[in-house]
Amino acid sequence: MIKQRDDGSYDSSQIQVLEGLEPVRKRPGMYIGSTGYEGVHHLIKEIADNSIDEAMAGYASKVVVTLLADGGVKVDDDGRGIPVDKHPKTGKSTLETVLTVLHAGGKFGGDSGYKVSSGLHGVGSSVVNALSTKMVAEVRKDGKIYRQEYVRGVPKTKLEVAGETNGSGTSITFYPDPDIFKETISFDYEWVVNYLRHQAFLTKGVLTSVLDERTNNRQSFYFEGGIKSYVRELNIGKDVLSDDIFYVEKKVDDSMIELAIQYNDTYAETLKPFANNVLTPDGGMHVIGFRTALTRVINDYARKNNMLKEKEDNLSGDDVREGLTAVILVKLPDPQFEGQTKNKLGNPEVRGYVDKVMSEYYAYYLDENPASAKKIVNKAIIAARARKAARAARDNVIRKGALDGLNLPGKLADCSSKNPDECELYIVEGDSAGGSAKTGRDSRHQAILPLRGKVLNTERARLDRMFANNEIVSLIKALGVGIGEQFNIDGLRYNKIIFMTDADVDGSHIATLLMTFFFRYMPEVIAGGHIYLAKPPLFELTRPGNAESDFIYDEADLDPWLNKKIEERRAKGTKINESDERFKQAGYNDQKRYKGLGEMDATQLWETTMNPEERILVNVKVEDAEKADAIFTKLMGDEVEPRKSFIQMRAKTVNLADLDV
Repeated sequence: MIKQRDDGSYDSSQIQVLEGLEPVRKRPGMYIGSTGYEGVHHLIKEIADNSIDEAMAGYASKVVVTLLADGGVKVDDDGRGIPVDKHPKTGKSTLETVLTVLHAGGKFGGDSGYKVSSGLHGVGSSVVNALSTKMVAEVRKDGKIYRQEYVRGVPKTKLEVAGETNGSGTSITFYPDPDIFKETISFDYEWVVNYLRHQAFLTKGVLTSVLDERTNNRQSFYFEGGIKSYVRELNIGKDVLSDDIFYVEKKVDDSMIELAIQYNDTYAETLKPFANNVLTPDGGMHVIGFRTALTRVINDYARKNNMLKEKEDNLSGDDVREGLTAVILVKLPDPQFEGQTKNKLGNPEVRGYVDKVMSEYYAYYLDENPASAKKIVNKAIIAARARKAARAARDNVIRKGALDGLNLPGKLADCSSKNPDECELYIVEGDSAGGSAKTGRDSRHQAILPLRGKVLNTERARLDRMFANNEIVSLIKALGVGIGEQFNIDGLRYNKIIFMTDADVDGSHIATLLMTFFFRYMPEVIAGGHIYLAKPPLFELTRPGNAESDFIYDEADLDPWLNKKIEERRAKGTKINESDERFKQAGYNDQKRYKGLGEMDATQLWETTMNPEERILVNVKVEDAEKADAIFTKLMGDEVEPRKSFIQMRAKTVNLADLDV
C-alpha cells in the first residue's frame, strides 16, 4: 500500500523564475566554482581573460591589473574597446549587454568576434558584475571615453561620455560582494603575479603588469620567446641535456599548434598543456597526440641510427618522457572543454593536428641535432633498462610477500576500522615515539607506522632503488595504492596520512623527505588533500598541584602567552615577584621545552598531537606546482649552491608548515 502525503497544492505560483543575473547571485558556485579564496580570485581571471583574448587576436599589446587601495581591482588593456553602439537584439548598448546578459560577448562567432578565446561560455564579465557591489566600465573608443557604473549587476547610471582620448581600450573596475564572498574579499598579490606571468609566457610579445596600491609592489612580464621562454624557466636549477630548445609554431586548418621541448637529467616529466591559454591539467586530445608522436619519433630515430638492438623492445612512452619538459599550446576557434572547470580538452581533431606537427618537425629536429638526439635517446634507453630492473625488483619484493595486500608490514599498528574515510595513518619518527603513539592512539581509526632513521631521498632515485629500501616498501604497502605502473588512488586505505616528526631540524628533514616521495611518485595523494603535518607542542607549562598543563605550539607565542597570564594575575591583585623567571611570574611552577616526540608519554602525545578535538594539523596543498617543483629541486636535488643559497636566505625564518608551494 502506498500512503500519499498531502503537501498542499502545487501550481505555477511555486515555480521560481530568476531573471537577468539573479541566478548568478542565487547559485554563484555554479558559475565560478566556489565563493572562497579560489572564487574571489577567479573574478580577476574572468575579466583579465577578456583582455588576453584581445591580445591573442592581435589587437592589444598590454594588460594591467591594479589592486586598488580601497579593495577593488582594475583591469585595463589597450585593445579595441568593447563596442558601445546599440545592440540589435537587446536594444541596450553593447557594453551594457555584455555586462548584464549571460552568454553575451564576442566569443560565439561572427566576423567581429574572436577566432580563438580562453573564455568558453561567454559568462565572465556579466558574472563578475553580478557578484560585485560595484563595477565601473570605461571604454576608450573613437576618440571618446565612455563610462557606465553598475551595482550588483544592475546599471546605476546610463552610458555616458566622460571625456576624450587618443587611445583605445577597456578598463573594468570591480569590488567583490562580501555578502557572496564571506571567507575573504582581499586579493593575493602573488596569485595575480603568477597568473599574469603565465599569460605573458603564453601570449608572446604582450606586456602584462600588476600594481598593488596597498603595498606599492609592482611587477611586469614580457617574453618575446613565449612558451620557449616558459620551458627555459621550468628547467631552472636542473641540468639540461642540451642548451637548445625544440620549438615549432604551425597552423593546421583553422588551428595554431605551438610546441616547446627540452630534456633535463631528472626522472620526472613536466608537461604543461594549454588550449587557448587555458591550462588543461587533465590533458585531453592535444596531449594524446603529442605523446603518441613523441614516442613514435624517438623510436624511429633510435632504430634508424642503430641505437636500439634488433631484438630490443621499443621504448615505452614512460621511457621517452623521463626528464621531459614540454609546453603544448593549441589555439582553436571552438574548444570543447570537459566541464566548466575546463580541465580537459575534448576536440578529437586536435589529436591529429598535434600528432602531425610533432611527427614532422621533431623528426627534423633530431636529424639536424644529432648530439642532442643521442643524449635524448640514450636517456630513454637507460630509463627503459631501469624500468625493467624496477619491475624485476618489484616482482622479487612481491614474491617475498612484502607488497602482498594481505600481509601488511610488521611494524604497522593498524586500526580496526576498514572504512578509509574515517581511518588515519600516523607516520612517526623513531621507535620511541612510535611506541607512545601506539599506546595513546584511538586504535579504532588511528594506525601507526614508525620509521627508523631518515627515509630514502626519492628526488634522485628510480623505482628499482626504492624497492630495495625497507622503509619505502613498508610505506607503499601500508598505503595500499601501489606505485608506478600499478598505482591506483582508489586503493588508498587512509583518508588522512599524517607526518608526526620532532619539532627540530631532523624532524623537518624527515617530513621533507616524505613530502618529496609523495610529490614525485604519488602526487594524486597530495592533490586529494590526504597529506597532513602534525604540529607537536614546543613548550609545556606546568601548573602547581595536579592542574592540567598548558601547551605552546609556536615559539613566537610563548612570551605573549606569559605576558597575558602575568597581566591577568596582576589584575586579580596577585603579588608578582619580579626576580622570578617569567613562567613563575605567570603562575606556573615549571617550563619544559620538548626536544622530541619521544619525551612525551602516551597520554601527553594523545592530548597534544593526536586527539582530533585538540590537535593541530596542517594540510599539505600544492597551489603552484611549478613553484613546488622548483623548491623540491633546490632542497633535494644534486646541486649544492642553490640549496645553500635557499637555506642562508631563510635560515632564521623558515617554517616547514609555512612553505608556500
